[in-house]
Amino acid sequence: MIRGSLVRVTRGNINFAALLSTTAMAVLAVPAFAQDTATQDANAAEDVGDDAIVVTGIRSSLATALGEKRSSDNIVEVIQAEDIGKLPDQNLAEVLENVTGVQITRQAGVGNAVQIRGTDANRTEINGVSTVGSGAGRSGISFEDLPAALIASVEVTKVPTAQTIEGSVGGTINLRTIRPLDLDDPLIAARAQMENSDLAKSTLPRLSATLGNRWDTGIGEIGIVVSGSYARQDVAAFKPRVDRDAVVLPGSGPSAEAFPFLRIQFFQQGLENYEYETYNGTAALEWKPNDDLKFYFDATLNNQTRGQESHRVQISGTATPSVVDATDNTAFETIDWGTLDGPDGPIDLGSVDATVAGTIGIGGTTGTVIDPNMRTSSDTGARVTKSRVFDLGSDWQVTDKLRMRAEVSLSTSKSDFPNFSTTLDFINPNGPQPAIGRSIDNGVPLEFDLRNGTLQFGIDQASPFAPTTAQLLDPANYQLQQVAQGANSTDNQERAARLDFSYDTTDLNPFVTSIDFGYRWNRTSAENNEFSRNVSLTNTTTAWNRPSGDLFSDILIPGPSNFNAADGRRLYFSDFLLIDGGRAFDDPAKVLESLNAAIDASNAAATQGPPVAPLTTPTESFSGFFKIKETTNAAYFQANMEGEIAGMPVRGNAGVRWLHTSLSSTGNNIANGAVTGQTVAKSSYNFLLPRFNLVIEPADKFLVRAGIARDIRRPNFDTLSTSFSFGTGANTPVAVGNPDLVPEAVWSFDLSGEYYFAPSSLISIGFFHKSRTNLFAQRQEDPAPNLDANGNLNISIDPACPGGGIYNPIANRNINNPIQGVGICVPRSSTFNVPGTTTQTGVEVAFQHDLSAWEDVLGFASGFGFIGNFTYQKAGGSAREYRTADGPRTVFTQLGYPDSQDLISLTNLSKYAYNTTLFYDKYGLNARLRYTWRSSYVSNDPFFFGLPLINGARGQLNASINYDITENINVGVEGINLLRGDQNQYCVNNKALLCFQGLTDRRITAGLSVKF
Repeated sequence: MIRGSLVRVTRGNINFAALLSTTAMAVLAVPAFAQDTATQDANAAEDVGDDAIVVTGIRSSLATALGEKRSSDNIVEVIQAEDIGKLPDQNLAEVLENVTGVQITRQAGVGNAVQIRGTDANRTEINGVSTVGSGAGRSGISFEDLPAALIASVEVTKVPTAQTIEGSVGGTINLRTIRPLDLDDPLIAARAQMENSDLAKSTLPRLSATLGNRWDTGIGEIGIVVSGSYARQDVAAFKPRVDRDAVVLPGSGPSAEAFPFLRIQFFQQGLENYEYETYNGTAALEWKPNDDLKFYFDATLNNQTRGQESHRVQISGTATPSVVDATDNTAFETIDWGTLDGPDGPIDLGSVDATVAGTIGIGGTTGTVIDPNMRTSSDTGARVTKSRVFDLGSDWQVTDKLRMRAEVSLSTSKSDFPNFSTTLDFINPNGPQPAIGRSIDNGVPLEFDLRNGTLQFGIDQASPFAPTTAQLLDPANYQLQQVAQGANSTDNQERAARLDFSYDTTDLNPFVTSIDFGYRWNRTSAENNEFSRNVSLTNTTTAWNRPSGDLFSDILIPGPSNFNAADGRRLYFSDFLLIDGGRAFDDPAKVLESLNAAIDASNAAATQGPPVAPLTTPTESFSGFFKIKETTNAAYFQANMEGEIAGMPVRGNAGVRWLHTSLSSTGNNIANGAVTGQTVAKSSYNFLLPRFNLVIEPADKFLVRAGIARDIRRPNFDTLSTSFSFGTGANTPVAVGNPDLVPEAVWSFDLSGEYYFAPSSLISIGFFHKSRTNLFAQRQEDPAPNLDANGNLNISIDPACPGGGIYNPIANRNINNPIQGVGICVPRSSTFNVPGTTTQTGVEVAFQHDLSAWEDVLGFASGFGFIGNFTYQKAGGSAREYRTADGPRTVFTQLGYPDSQDLISLTNLSKYAYNTTLFYDKYGLNARLRYTWRSSYVSNDPFFFGLPLINGARGQLNASINYDITENINVGVEGINLLRGDQNQYCVNNKALLCFQGLTDRRITAGLSVKF
């Protein structure tokens, strides 16, 4: 983290420390282990030729994974660990980024979400068992929660079979751990690393250990594998934001030009800082009494605390008419808005000038509010999660023909979201001072320079009203503005039971080798509870006696002064005070006590104005409660085929999956702030999901694959709820659930060719097409701006919201209404089913090769190899749903484009993406250099100008080097984001108006592995 440390961790019942200490004391014995699939992989690899070379490390893992892919009857991608606890990357999302057709999104530079073929609508399993996440989503356990060190291999299924559990649009991710009965020798492994994050200025540990063995006993074979890990990670991202979403028209005032232009509306210097502390444990037990019967038990346990010590320096009030008049814009840039996809065809928005440099003076010297004001916020929203996945099952060869598998499983995720976020107003001792009933804060002079793609701004040091460093660090110059407390919680779980049968039909029909059939029952539930207490001290009269910082200086700290560390910027806020976010997280009661003591002292010293009420702890927000229960019964039938057609080997499967789901959504009825009852919305649906996969080998080493499958995507739990929750921002949308949502249905069509031209080598090209109906999309209704004669917002504070939106009783009105206080109409967002069909069509190309076959000729250079993949995808279809493009300040209307609309498009879908890896593996030296790039895509972040933000194209360079000092000791260094790839966000269209920068961490990890 930038400063301090987070030490409070909620632990589960398992003693992770004991597990780690027990396993870490042992020394590694090299295991010759492989999964059942790995055996098939080896056989497949041997088929390439008798001259195959036995390799280890990177090349061995690639060969094994390629063999598994080759022998599969459907389209899958596999990544195998190079050694115990050693997948290609530390983060599971970043591991998956190696797969063709997979892109990821990051938070503060760390991979936290995965898109398969352009969609987040995927499922995550552990050893084939469904998982649940910590939030309201359907994808399963978060990739932040599980370390790659505990996973032996990762499988991505792109085309499902009838056996595959429904619920995915892009694919199913299966995280596989080591199977005990696959061990040939005792397994004892340990690894220790330290990771340094340069922007977070921290170095923290990662530890992992594994212990396993298999025994032949009088009651059969027994195998056990236990793994544990402990990791801390501290990451940071600098995120400057500049809003230029208001128009200055010619002749409108002293700062007007002869042309319309976009002026400064808001500045924010944001720093995202997260510290993760994670305890993980996995255990697997297998017992095989005889050759026909096996029992197994698996457990995965995760405890994670994700602490947040983010902060923001905000400049508001730049829209005040006197501030606009006091602005000196010295340079402009021309913004090409690009086009919108409107109902009647493309809408060319033309271009507009936007200010990029200048100064902003203090407005309001007489008779009006004093702006622009400077605020500092500590954001301490955290997540404390306990996730558990258990499964118990048996595999029984009932007869020579019939095999049966039975399994019960439980997946749970319980999370608490403690929050104690605060905001302070800086009262500039220079210039106009606050006055009761007129202005509760005052202004600071500013300089900004947005040229060359750098959003930089800071104090105008040339102004006579500029505060000094000493004044910016003086607690007496700060006043408490807002306190937002929260204690929300979620409780998600899935209970499941399944029964699967496989019958050998070779004697009945030599082409249909077997039939599979089975049944699965699951009950999924999600419960959300909200506790909050939000206080805004902004009224110019009733909040006049709010406390100054010298009364609570014991909890104030200076903010980080290194905001220029990522790009060497000239303008930034280096000196300011914050309430200590670490203390607010570790001991919120003590911080609350300190603030209340300050309020008491301020009230006692008051000479005018009413007293300020003391702060209290969070209370339940009844409107935020919801509980979803969902029960699904599913059955499937599948025929497996293998034989020859026209002399060509052919294999595959054809089947159908049927499901019935019943659902209930419960929420509170609220009247006058009290619960008057509950609303229960019920629904049910049935789906029939045909699935077909075919593999043809028209020539030696060449495969042609085809797949057709239907699947569904269920709505996220929060979008089904009848409840909603409020934020404190006047521009923050309130998401309202829609219990009438129906699942999205998707047909997938795949055709690919694969040429295995050498051992561990592949060139492939594949085409895919998805047809999606009942697509989920977000619609936002903004309240009417009600602009006054000076172009200032006067959004309604009437609870009925006659101009649209929804009334938020706790939102700080800020500049959205001239009457200061809380309670205002804010944007209302909801999710709905889009009529028509949305399509995704794409091409995937992959190449993999190493030079090991040329060892006699190349010698040292034969250790080199290359992996590369490229994905192209495009959305289309008949679904036509539009958003109005304008925003609260009616920018496009004023520029001559009223009633402009834009087609709602798929989020997180990049048209182009590629991944290249150069590796070396020989003489105990193991090295990788990987560069990943994806093109721009529509984000899920809040709207500007009535449209979603566009994430710009981004690339990232990672590298690692490991060396075997001896057969038993390995040392290694890994670098993540070595080039510090920025994540810029644009308004309206890609490369149009730069709104956000994302400057992310460079992380270096060094460690030691031992084995004997």
